[in-house]
Amino acid sequence: MTTWIFYKYYRTKSTYLDYKYFVRGSFDIKQSLDNFYYEADPNFTTSHDFKIAKILVHDLLQLYLEDRLLTLDRKNHKLNTQRNPNAKLVWTGSKIALTELLYALQTEGVFNNGSADLKIIADFFEENLDIDLGQYRRSFLEIRARKENRTKFLDTLKNNLLKRMDDTDESF
Repeated sequence: MTTWIFYKYYRTKSTYLDYKYFVRGSFDIKQSLDNFYYEADPNFTTSHDFKIAKILVHDLLQLYLEDRLLTLDRKNHKLNTQRNPNAKLVWTGSKIALTELLYALQTEGVFNNGSADLKIIADFFEENLDIDLGQYRRSFLEIRARKENRTKFLDTLKNNLLKRMDDTDESF
């Protein structure tokens, strides 16, 4: 059996020839075996376990390389934004305000269909807005402990946006 046929056998999750491939001491000399088979310990290995190991290693290597390429592509995309290559946003508001916003966005479930963890969201904002939020979970405790206006920043955002809409409507 050629390597390609065995590869298809493995990928299709077939099992009808497992007794030939994965039982110790039951190799078929008519099958094409790797040279490695003759050097292996027959009490430990089977005729095709090394082939499976190579397939798994290649799969893992492919995943690793694809991940690295995506990472490089993202970094390159950040460096080469199409409109303004020098554009960079820096958070100039307070850390407490950004923390309030992060919790609101995570609570609303607007990232990854609601499955994004708060840490992932915070890391994203820290990296992309050039800010260190520090102990944002502790900051959230402070926000929760406010006596009045627990969502101060969000309320300010809402009021300012409504004012802008009203002003725009009046100018027409």
